[in-house]
Amino acid sequence: MGNKLVHEATFMLPEFDVNPECDTLLFDKPYKCTSFDIVGKVRRMVQRQVGHKVKVGHAGTLDPLATGLLIICVGKMTKQIDSIQAQVKEYTGTFRLGATTPSFDLEHPVDCEYPFEHITPELAEEAAKSFIGNIQQVPPVFSAVKLAGRRAYELAREGEEAPLAAKDITIYDFELPRFELPEIDFRIKCSKGTYIRAIARDFGEKLNSGAHLTALRRTRIGDFSVDDAIKPIML
Repeated sequence: MGNKLVHEATFMLPEFDVNPECDTLLFDKPYKCTSFDIVGKVRRMVQRQVGHKVKVGHAGTLDPLATGLLIICVGKMTKQIDSIQAQVKEYTGTFRLGATTPSFDLEHPVDCEYPFEHITPELAEEAAKSFIGNIQQVPPVFSAVKLAGRRAYELAREGEEAPLAAKDITIYDFELPRFELPEIDFRIKCSKGTYIRAIARDFGEKLNSGAHLTALRRTRIGDFSVDDAIKPIML
């Protein structure tokens, strides 16, 4: 997201084995810490072990307010980051219907409210099915997309217009396992470049209402599962 959210999550990493020459590590990113927080801790730990600089990077950023699977590549595995990022991703979470925020999540307070009492489970299912397939999606204005050499979120914070072009994405699956208005839980399988926050925006509009994310968790990237991930120790 590229926001300036105050990080409230303080954590440490448990002991784990790592090959500094070539390794892939799975982490379950905590709420309110950034992807770069974990990358930094892994890099410092590995460099202390080997006594010299080691390449460390992540395969797909998670917003601070999202949790779940974060893949860290070490050494020669950093060359595989692009191929890992290109794999199908799975997310679960919660939409809050009847209200929007500028960032389409909880980073900003509600700015508009809409009726939602007319929404039925059948309408919600029909709206979800309309997303499946190859579609175009306009990224959120509060995103790291570059526009004229600057990040969109920088322009948005300064109150400037940030007209972002729609991008081609693919939604492979869109399920709604819980319907308890104003909340609807979801499970989405999607391609690289998909903004779940933008799906929240568009989902609300399709239902003649508004919506934003109140919870988001990445559960899979390709064959990698959060069930196999290292869980940081919260302090």
